[in-house]
This record gives sequence, structure tokens and C-alpha cells, in this order.
Amino acid sequence: MRRWIARVRVVLKPAVNDPQGLAIKGGLHQLGFGGVASVRAGKFFELRLEAADRQSAEALVDNMCRRLLSNPVIEDFTYEVAPAESERSDAIEAGAASDPCA
Repeated sequence: MRRWIARVRVVLKPAVNDPQGLAIKGGLHQLGFGGVASVRAGKFFELRLEAADRQSAEALVDNMCRRLLSNPVIEDFTYEVAPAESERSDAIEAGAASDPCA
């Protein structure tokens, strides 16, 4: 089995009202960022998993997204699956990663 890292982004579907995004937009405007036209809030997950190959890892992540990580009625999701890099994985586990969204 190989180790994989999956990065999952979950966002509300375009037709769904986003009150959290509206609140963030209002806060940004109050802080002087008046050029912000809209904000859509979402969720980000980074998963470490084991699978035989990329296709198997992607199938697992897709299943996780459909069954738990997103609400398919109101949310869309995208994901990337890449081989785990032992140095990056060790740094993240040790708390040395500075930007989880990079």
C-alpha cells in the first residue's frame, strides 16, 4: 500500500445562499477592503490515506466526500490526490507547516 495526501474543497452550490460569506464580506468592508465584491465560504480537508494506487485513492476520497464530507444537496466538492512526501508529511504532523492551504 502506498501513502497518499488528498486535499478536498467543499463549497456551497452557486444557487445556495451563503450567510457566512455575506458576514465575511461585511467584515472585510468594515476593515477597509471595499473592493471585495463577494465571498463564498467553504471547508478544506487534508486527508492522509493508504491505497494501492492513485485510482483507488481517488475512489476512496470521492466516496468519503459523497458520504460524509459534503452535503450533495447543497454543496459541491473538488479534490486532488497526490503521493505523500515523507518530509512534508512529517513536518505537518510535527506542526511545522505554516500554510495548510499552500
